[in-house]
Amino acid sequence: MTRRGLLASLALLVGGKSAEAAAKAGDPQWQLSDAQWKQRLSPAAYQVLRQEGTERPFSSPLNNEKRAGIFNCAGCDLPLFSSKAKYDSGTGWPSFWEPLANAIGTSVDFKLIVPRTEYHCRRCGGHQGHVFNDGPRPTGKRYCNNGVALTFKPEDS
Repeated sequence: MTRRGLLASLALLVGGKSAEAAAKAGDPQWQLSDAQWKQRLSPAAYQVLRQEGTERPFSSPLNNEKRAGIFNCAGCDLPLFSSKAKYDSGTGWPSFWEPLANAIGTSVDFKLIVPRTEYHCRRCGGHQGHVFNDGPRPTGKRYCNNGVALTFKPEDS
């Protein structure tokens, strides 16, 4: 069994969904081959969205985005977060206290040995980041997102 397969199995045991499961459960048009994803995405976006990588902190211009609008998945353009839920966590990554309804799926990530909750786009299964329990009210959650995994659509566009 591959590492990814093992993590997917563990995630399903604790009630989560792996990125593969999310992609299979989502829109069939987004069940692309690895080669198709590589063609569609920049190398940095591919590494984060499809290989579950993490971009360097403070490297994304979206970390400082303050306009009203919607943050979409860079893989499939599904709306994931409203700017109304964005806040400055000081971590160096765009952070939100709540996703849009039916936008994300979660799974358990054991990459750092300690389990963390990873979240991904509900439609294409693209890895977005991790959610922590140290965010602001009203949810107390911090959805710590890779900026390269998002695009921003200003409200006035």
